Amino acid sequence: MVSDMESILYVVIQMLFSNLFSGILAAVAVSAAVWCVRDSLKVTAIDQKWVLVTGCDSGFGHLLAEQLDQQGFHVIATCMTEQGSSQLKNVTSSRLKTVLLNVTDSISIKRTVEFVQTEVGEQGLWGVVNNAGRATPIGPTEWMQLEDFKKVLDVNLIGVIEVTLRFLPLVKKAQGRVVNVASVMGRLALTGGGYCLSKYGVESFSDSLRRNMKPFGVKVSIIEPGFFKTGVTSLDLIETDLQRLWNQLPAEVKSSYGAEYLEKCSLEE
Repeated sequence: MVSDMESILYVVIQMLFSNLFSGILAAVAVSAAVWCVRDSLKVTAIDQKWVLVTGCDSGFGHLLAEQLDQQGFHVIATCMTEQGSSQLKNVTSSRLKTVLLNVTDSISIKRTVEFVQTEVGEQGLWGVVNNAGRATPIGPTEWMQLEDFKKVLDVNLIGVIEVTLRFLPLVKKAQGRVVNVASVMGRLALTGGGYCLSKYGVESFSDSLRRNMKPFGVKVSIIEPGFFKTGVTSLDLIETDLQRLWNQLPAEVKSSYGAEYLEKCSLEE
């Protein structure tokens, strides 16, 4: 009897492992097929498509503008500074255009829309990449003033919304796409300040925009980077700002945390 039970158990285990292995193979095959189909998709008539990328002084925006230019797109790259604009022009073709843009300034946004409208004409705008952003002030919530939240939200969320609204007519004309740079911290808040709040907001805004724009053939996507080494995520910048926040705290609040908390916080950031 025991021997029979062992035999049955052995057969059952074999069947389970066999089915599991078959399932894994099937999943791998489907994934490979999807990957091949995805990689076979090509964007056509690249030389007739215009893409606007914000925040191109450095980091993701600078690299994206470079790569799109190399592929043959008409790139309109916005920068905050003349220096950033010059550096980008030095490594790209004459096809790429730069324009100074402050995403927190409605007049600056309006001027950029007028410039882009002249460039794209009846073709419309094939893509808008909302990449401009800032991380600081970032740190313990109690250390913040309301203005600290506003500084980040005005760039990372309100700026994204206003730029998108102003350019939507041109994007609809081209049946293009809006790509918003969110963050993994748009899903999991790891610290206080406006950064995580702004990225949660970008995710929600993008999802509602995606639904609203579907009837017009406009696609909306988000990108959720992790912690990449860019000017925005500079540890020196973050730690300097943490020290600023600490210095302005009332003595009572400092005492409740202790100086060792600041050191620990700096290491964690």
